[in-house]
Amino acid sequence: MDLTRWMNDKLPQVVNSLEESITGNERLGADDAISLTGREDIYQILDDILAVLFPGYYSKEKISTEDMNFYLADMLRHITFRLGKQIRDVFKYRCLRDKCNDCNCEDRAHSALVYLIEALSIIREMLIADIKSAELGDPAVHYIDEIILSYPYVEAIATYRIAHMLYQLDVPIIPRIMSERAHSRTGIDIHPGAQIGESFFIDHGTGVVIGETCRIGKNVKIYQGVTLGAKSPFDRDGKPRKGQKRHPDIEDDVIIYANATILGGKTVIGKGAVVGGNSWIVESVPPGAHIR
Repeated sequence: MDLTRWMNDKLPQVVNSLEESITGNERLGADDAISLTGREDIYQILDDILAVLFPGYYSKEKISTEDMNFYLADMLRHITFRLGKQIRDVFKYRCLRDKCNDCNCEDRAHSALVYLIEALSIIREMLIADIKSAELGDPAVHYIDEIILSYPYVEAIATYRIAHMLYQLDVPIIPRIMSERAHSRTGIDIHPGAQIGESFFIDHGTGVVIGETCRIGKNVKIYQGVTLGAKSPFDRDGKPRKGQKRHPDIEDDVIIYANATILGGKTVIGKGAVVGGNSWIVESVPPGAHIR
């Protein structure tokens, strides 16, 4: 068939069918959905926050000591304005979807935004502790700058700590967009709901998965391919286990070697334990144990 004739005769049917699907789906409407543009804006905002946390490493230019105050002030003004809009949009989106009529989205968005911006110095201190744990835990390290500039885990844990704070503030959607961007760039998948203590180090990193309800203590080191997951995302009736503890707890000073899989919300790896590579664990491990 002639393409021009097909476009005139048949393409309108395709258009009408798609329009009906788009405008008729209450959960995926065109006007109020989170758009690709919004996702790209969040990516850019995340990059700007990383640049504020580590100027000269994640910034597009080297920042001198004399210019630091001006640079931070200028960047934070832009971040505050742009992130504030995105947070307001997702709160309004959730209220619309959940048919919520008794909350003030503007006030909630303002409070969440201000809390995050004021906590950036705290987040940076936690990240410095994470990076120092890498310096101490990896014999291949020569300089701390080398870690920040080249280790994918730094971007993954930095993104997690930003996204986790937004998650704790009950900001919808944005934390997952941030964490999945880090996942796609680093190969490290950390759900923003996970709780991770200070001085955390992922060596190599590729293929690491840390689930939503996982709790990780201080000074924990894990290697590539480690999964801290759920035994099953579904209950006996086949329904998702939402709101339940599904992922393991890892106590302080634990080391988990490559490709170990640890599953279950009741599974606890005790303080100071060492889990060998390729282990499959669905029951708790006592403190100080060595699993091979």
